[in-house]
Amino acid sequence: MSVALLSVAAVALDALLGEPKRWHPLVAFGNFAGRIEQRFNSAGRGWRSHGVTAWVIAVLPLTLLATAFSWAPYVGWVVEILALYCALGMRSLGEHVEPVAKALRADDLEEARKRVGYLVSRQTDELDSTAVARAATESVLENGSDAVFAALFWFAVAGAPGVVLYRLSNTLDAMWGYRNERFERFGWAAAKIDDVLNYIPARLVALTYALLGKTRLALKCWRTQAPKWDSPNAGPVMAAGAGALGVELGGPAIYHGELHERPQLGEGAPADADSIDRGWQLVQRGVWLWLLILCVGAEFYA
Repeated sequence: MSVALLSVAAVALDALLGEPKRWHPLVAFGNFAGRIEQRFNSAGRGWRSHGVTAWVIAVLPLTLLATAFSWAPYVGWVVEILALYCALGMRSLGEHVEPVAKALRADDLEEARKRVGYLVSRQTDELDSTAVARAATESVLENGSDAVFAALFWFAVAGAPGVVLYRLSNTLDAMWGYRNERFERFGWAAAKIDDVLNYIPARLVALTYALLGKTRLALKCWRTQAPKWDSPNAGPVMAAGAGALGVELGGPAIYHGELHERPQLGEGAPADADSIDRGWQLVQRGVWLWLLILCVGAEFYA
């Protein structure tokens, strides 16, 4: 079965079922990674070499296992679909961002703050409605790249092994890739590997957002604003996405009690409930475009 058909099947499965409710492989992996971190980074004393060793122990055996199962006769294609399905978070992303927009439309700021707190790591208890909408729109653009498009990219490149390697690495970055006293050294490898794996997908996503929105403005924001962002991959994605939507994102935000003066992203109207919805629709349209390209490519090379 072609990569295109496998990808369509996995996306359809995600749309139909959403994330596994009772037992999610990534939750189990997160628990496993937590125990590894306790072993190699006790009290934050781990060095970069410990972080590299921990990454290898956490990621490579499971990637090799996915490789072996995906090569199995008769059932390999099932393993491929399930691997991508478990790596995707498209329906889950929508289920998290839509209640934020709904609460903002109902003028329920407390509920909106609570809901956006499930999506972002910044402090949300004092955000006004514009800041809540800005946080949610940023999240849908960035998480669309990480949890949807990058998974599709690595599946297209290397099948189940590629998507498992990517998704586990991305999960470790989310757990270990912080620039604080505990993870500054130990989490270095997880953060850098995730940056490398997301480099090409992030720029393809930025181009996708630009093509499906206000193209000239998106490309301008990507070129002028992304280099100022502290993340080499989130910068292009969110700058191009904000430009495509014609909305103003970025700006100051409080993380773990500390104010971060972030540069402006995008250009246009302040963020609101509509910008959240339009960001989510942008991600959805982008996924269908990628699937169409995969299908056309598969037919062309058949």
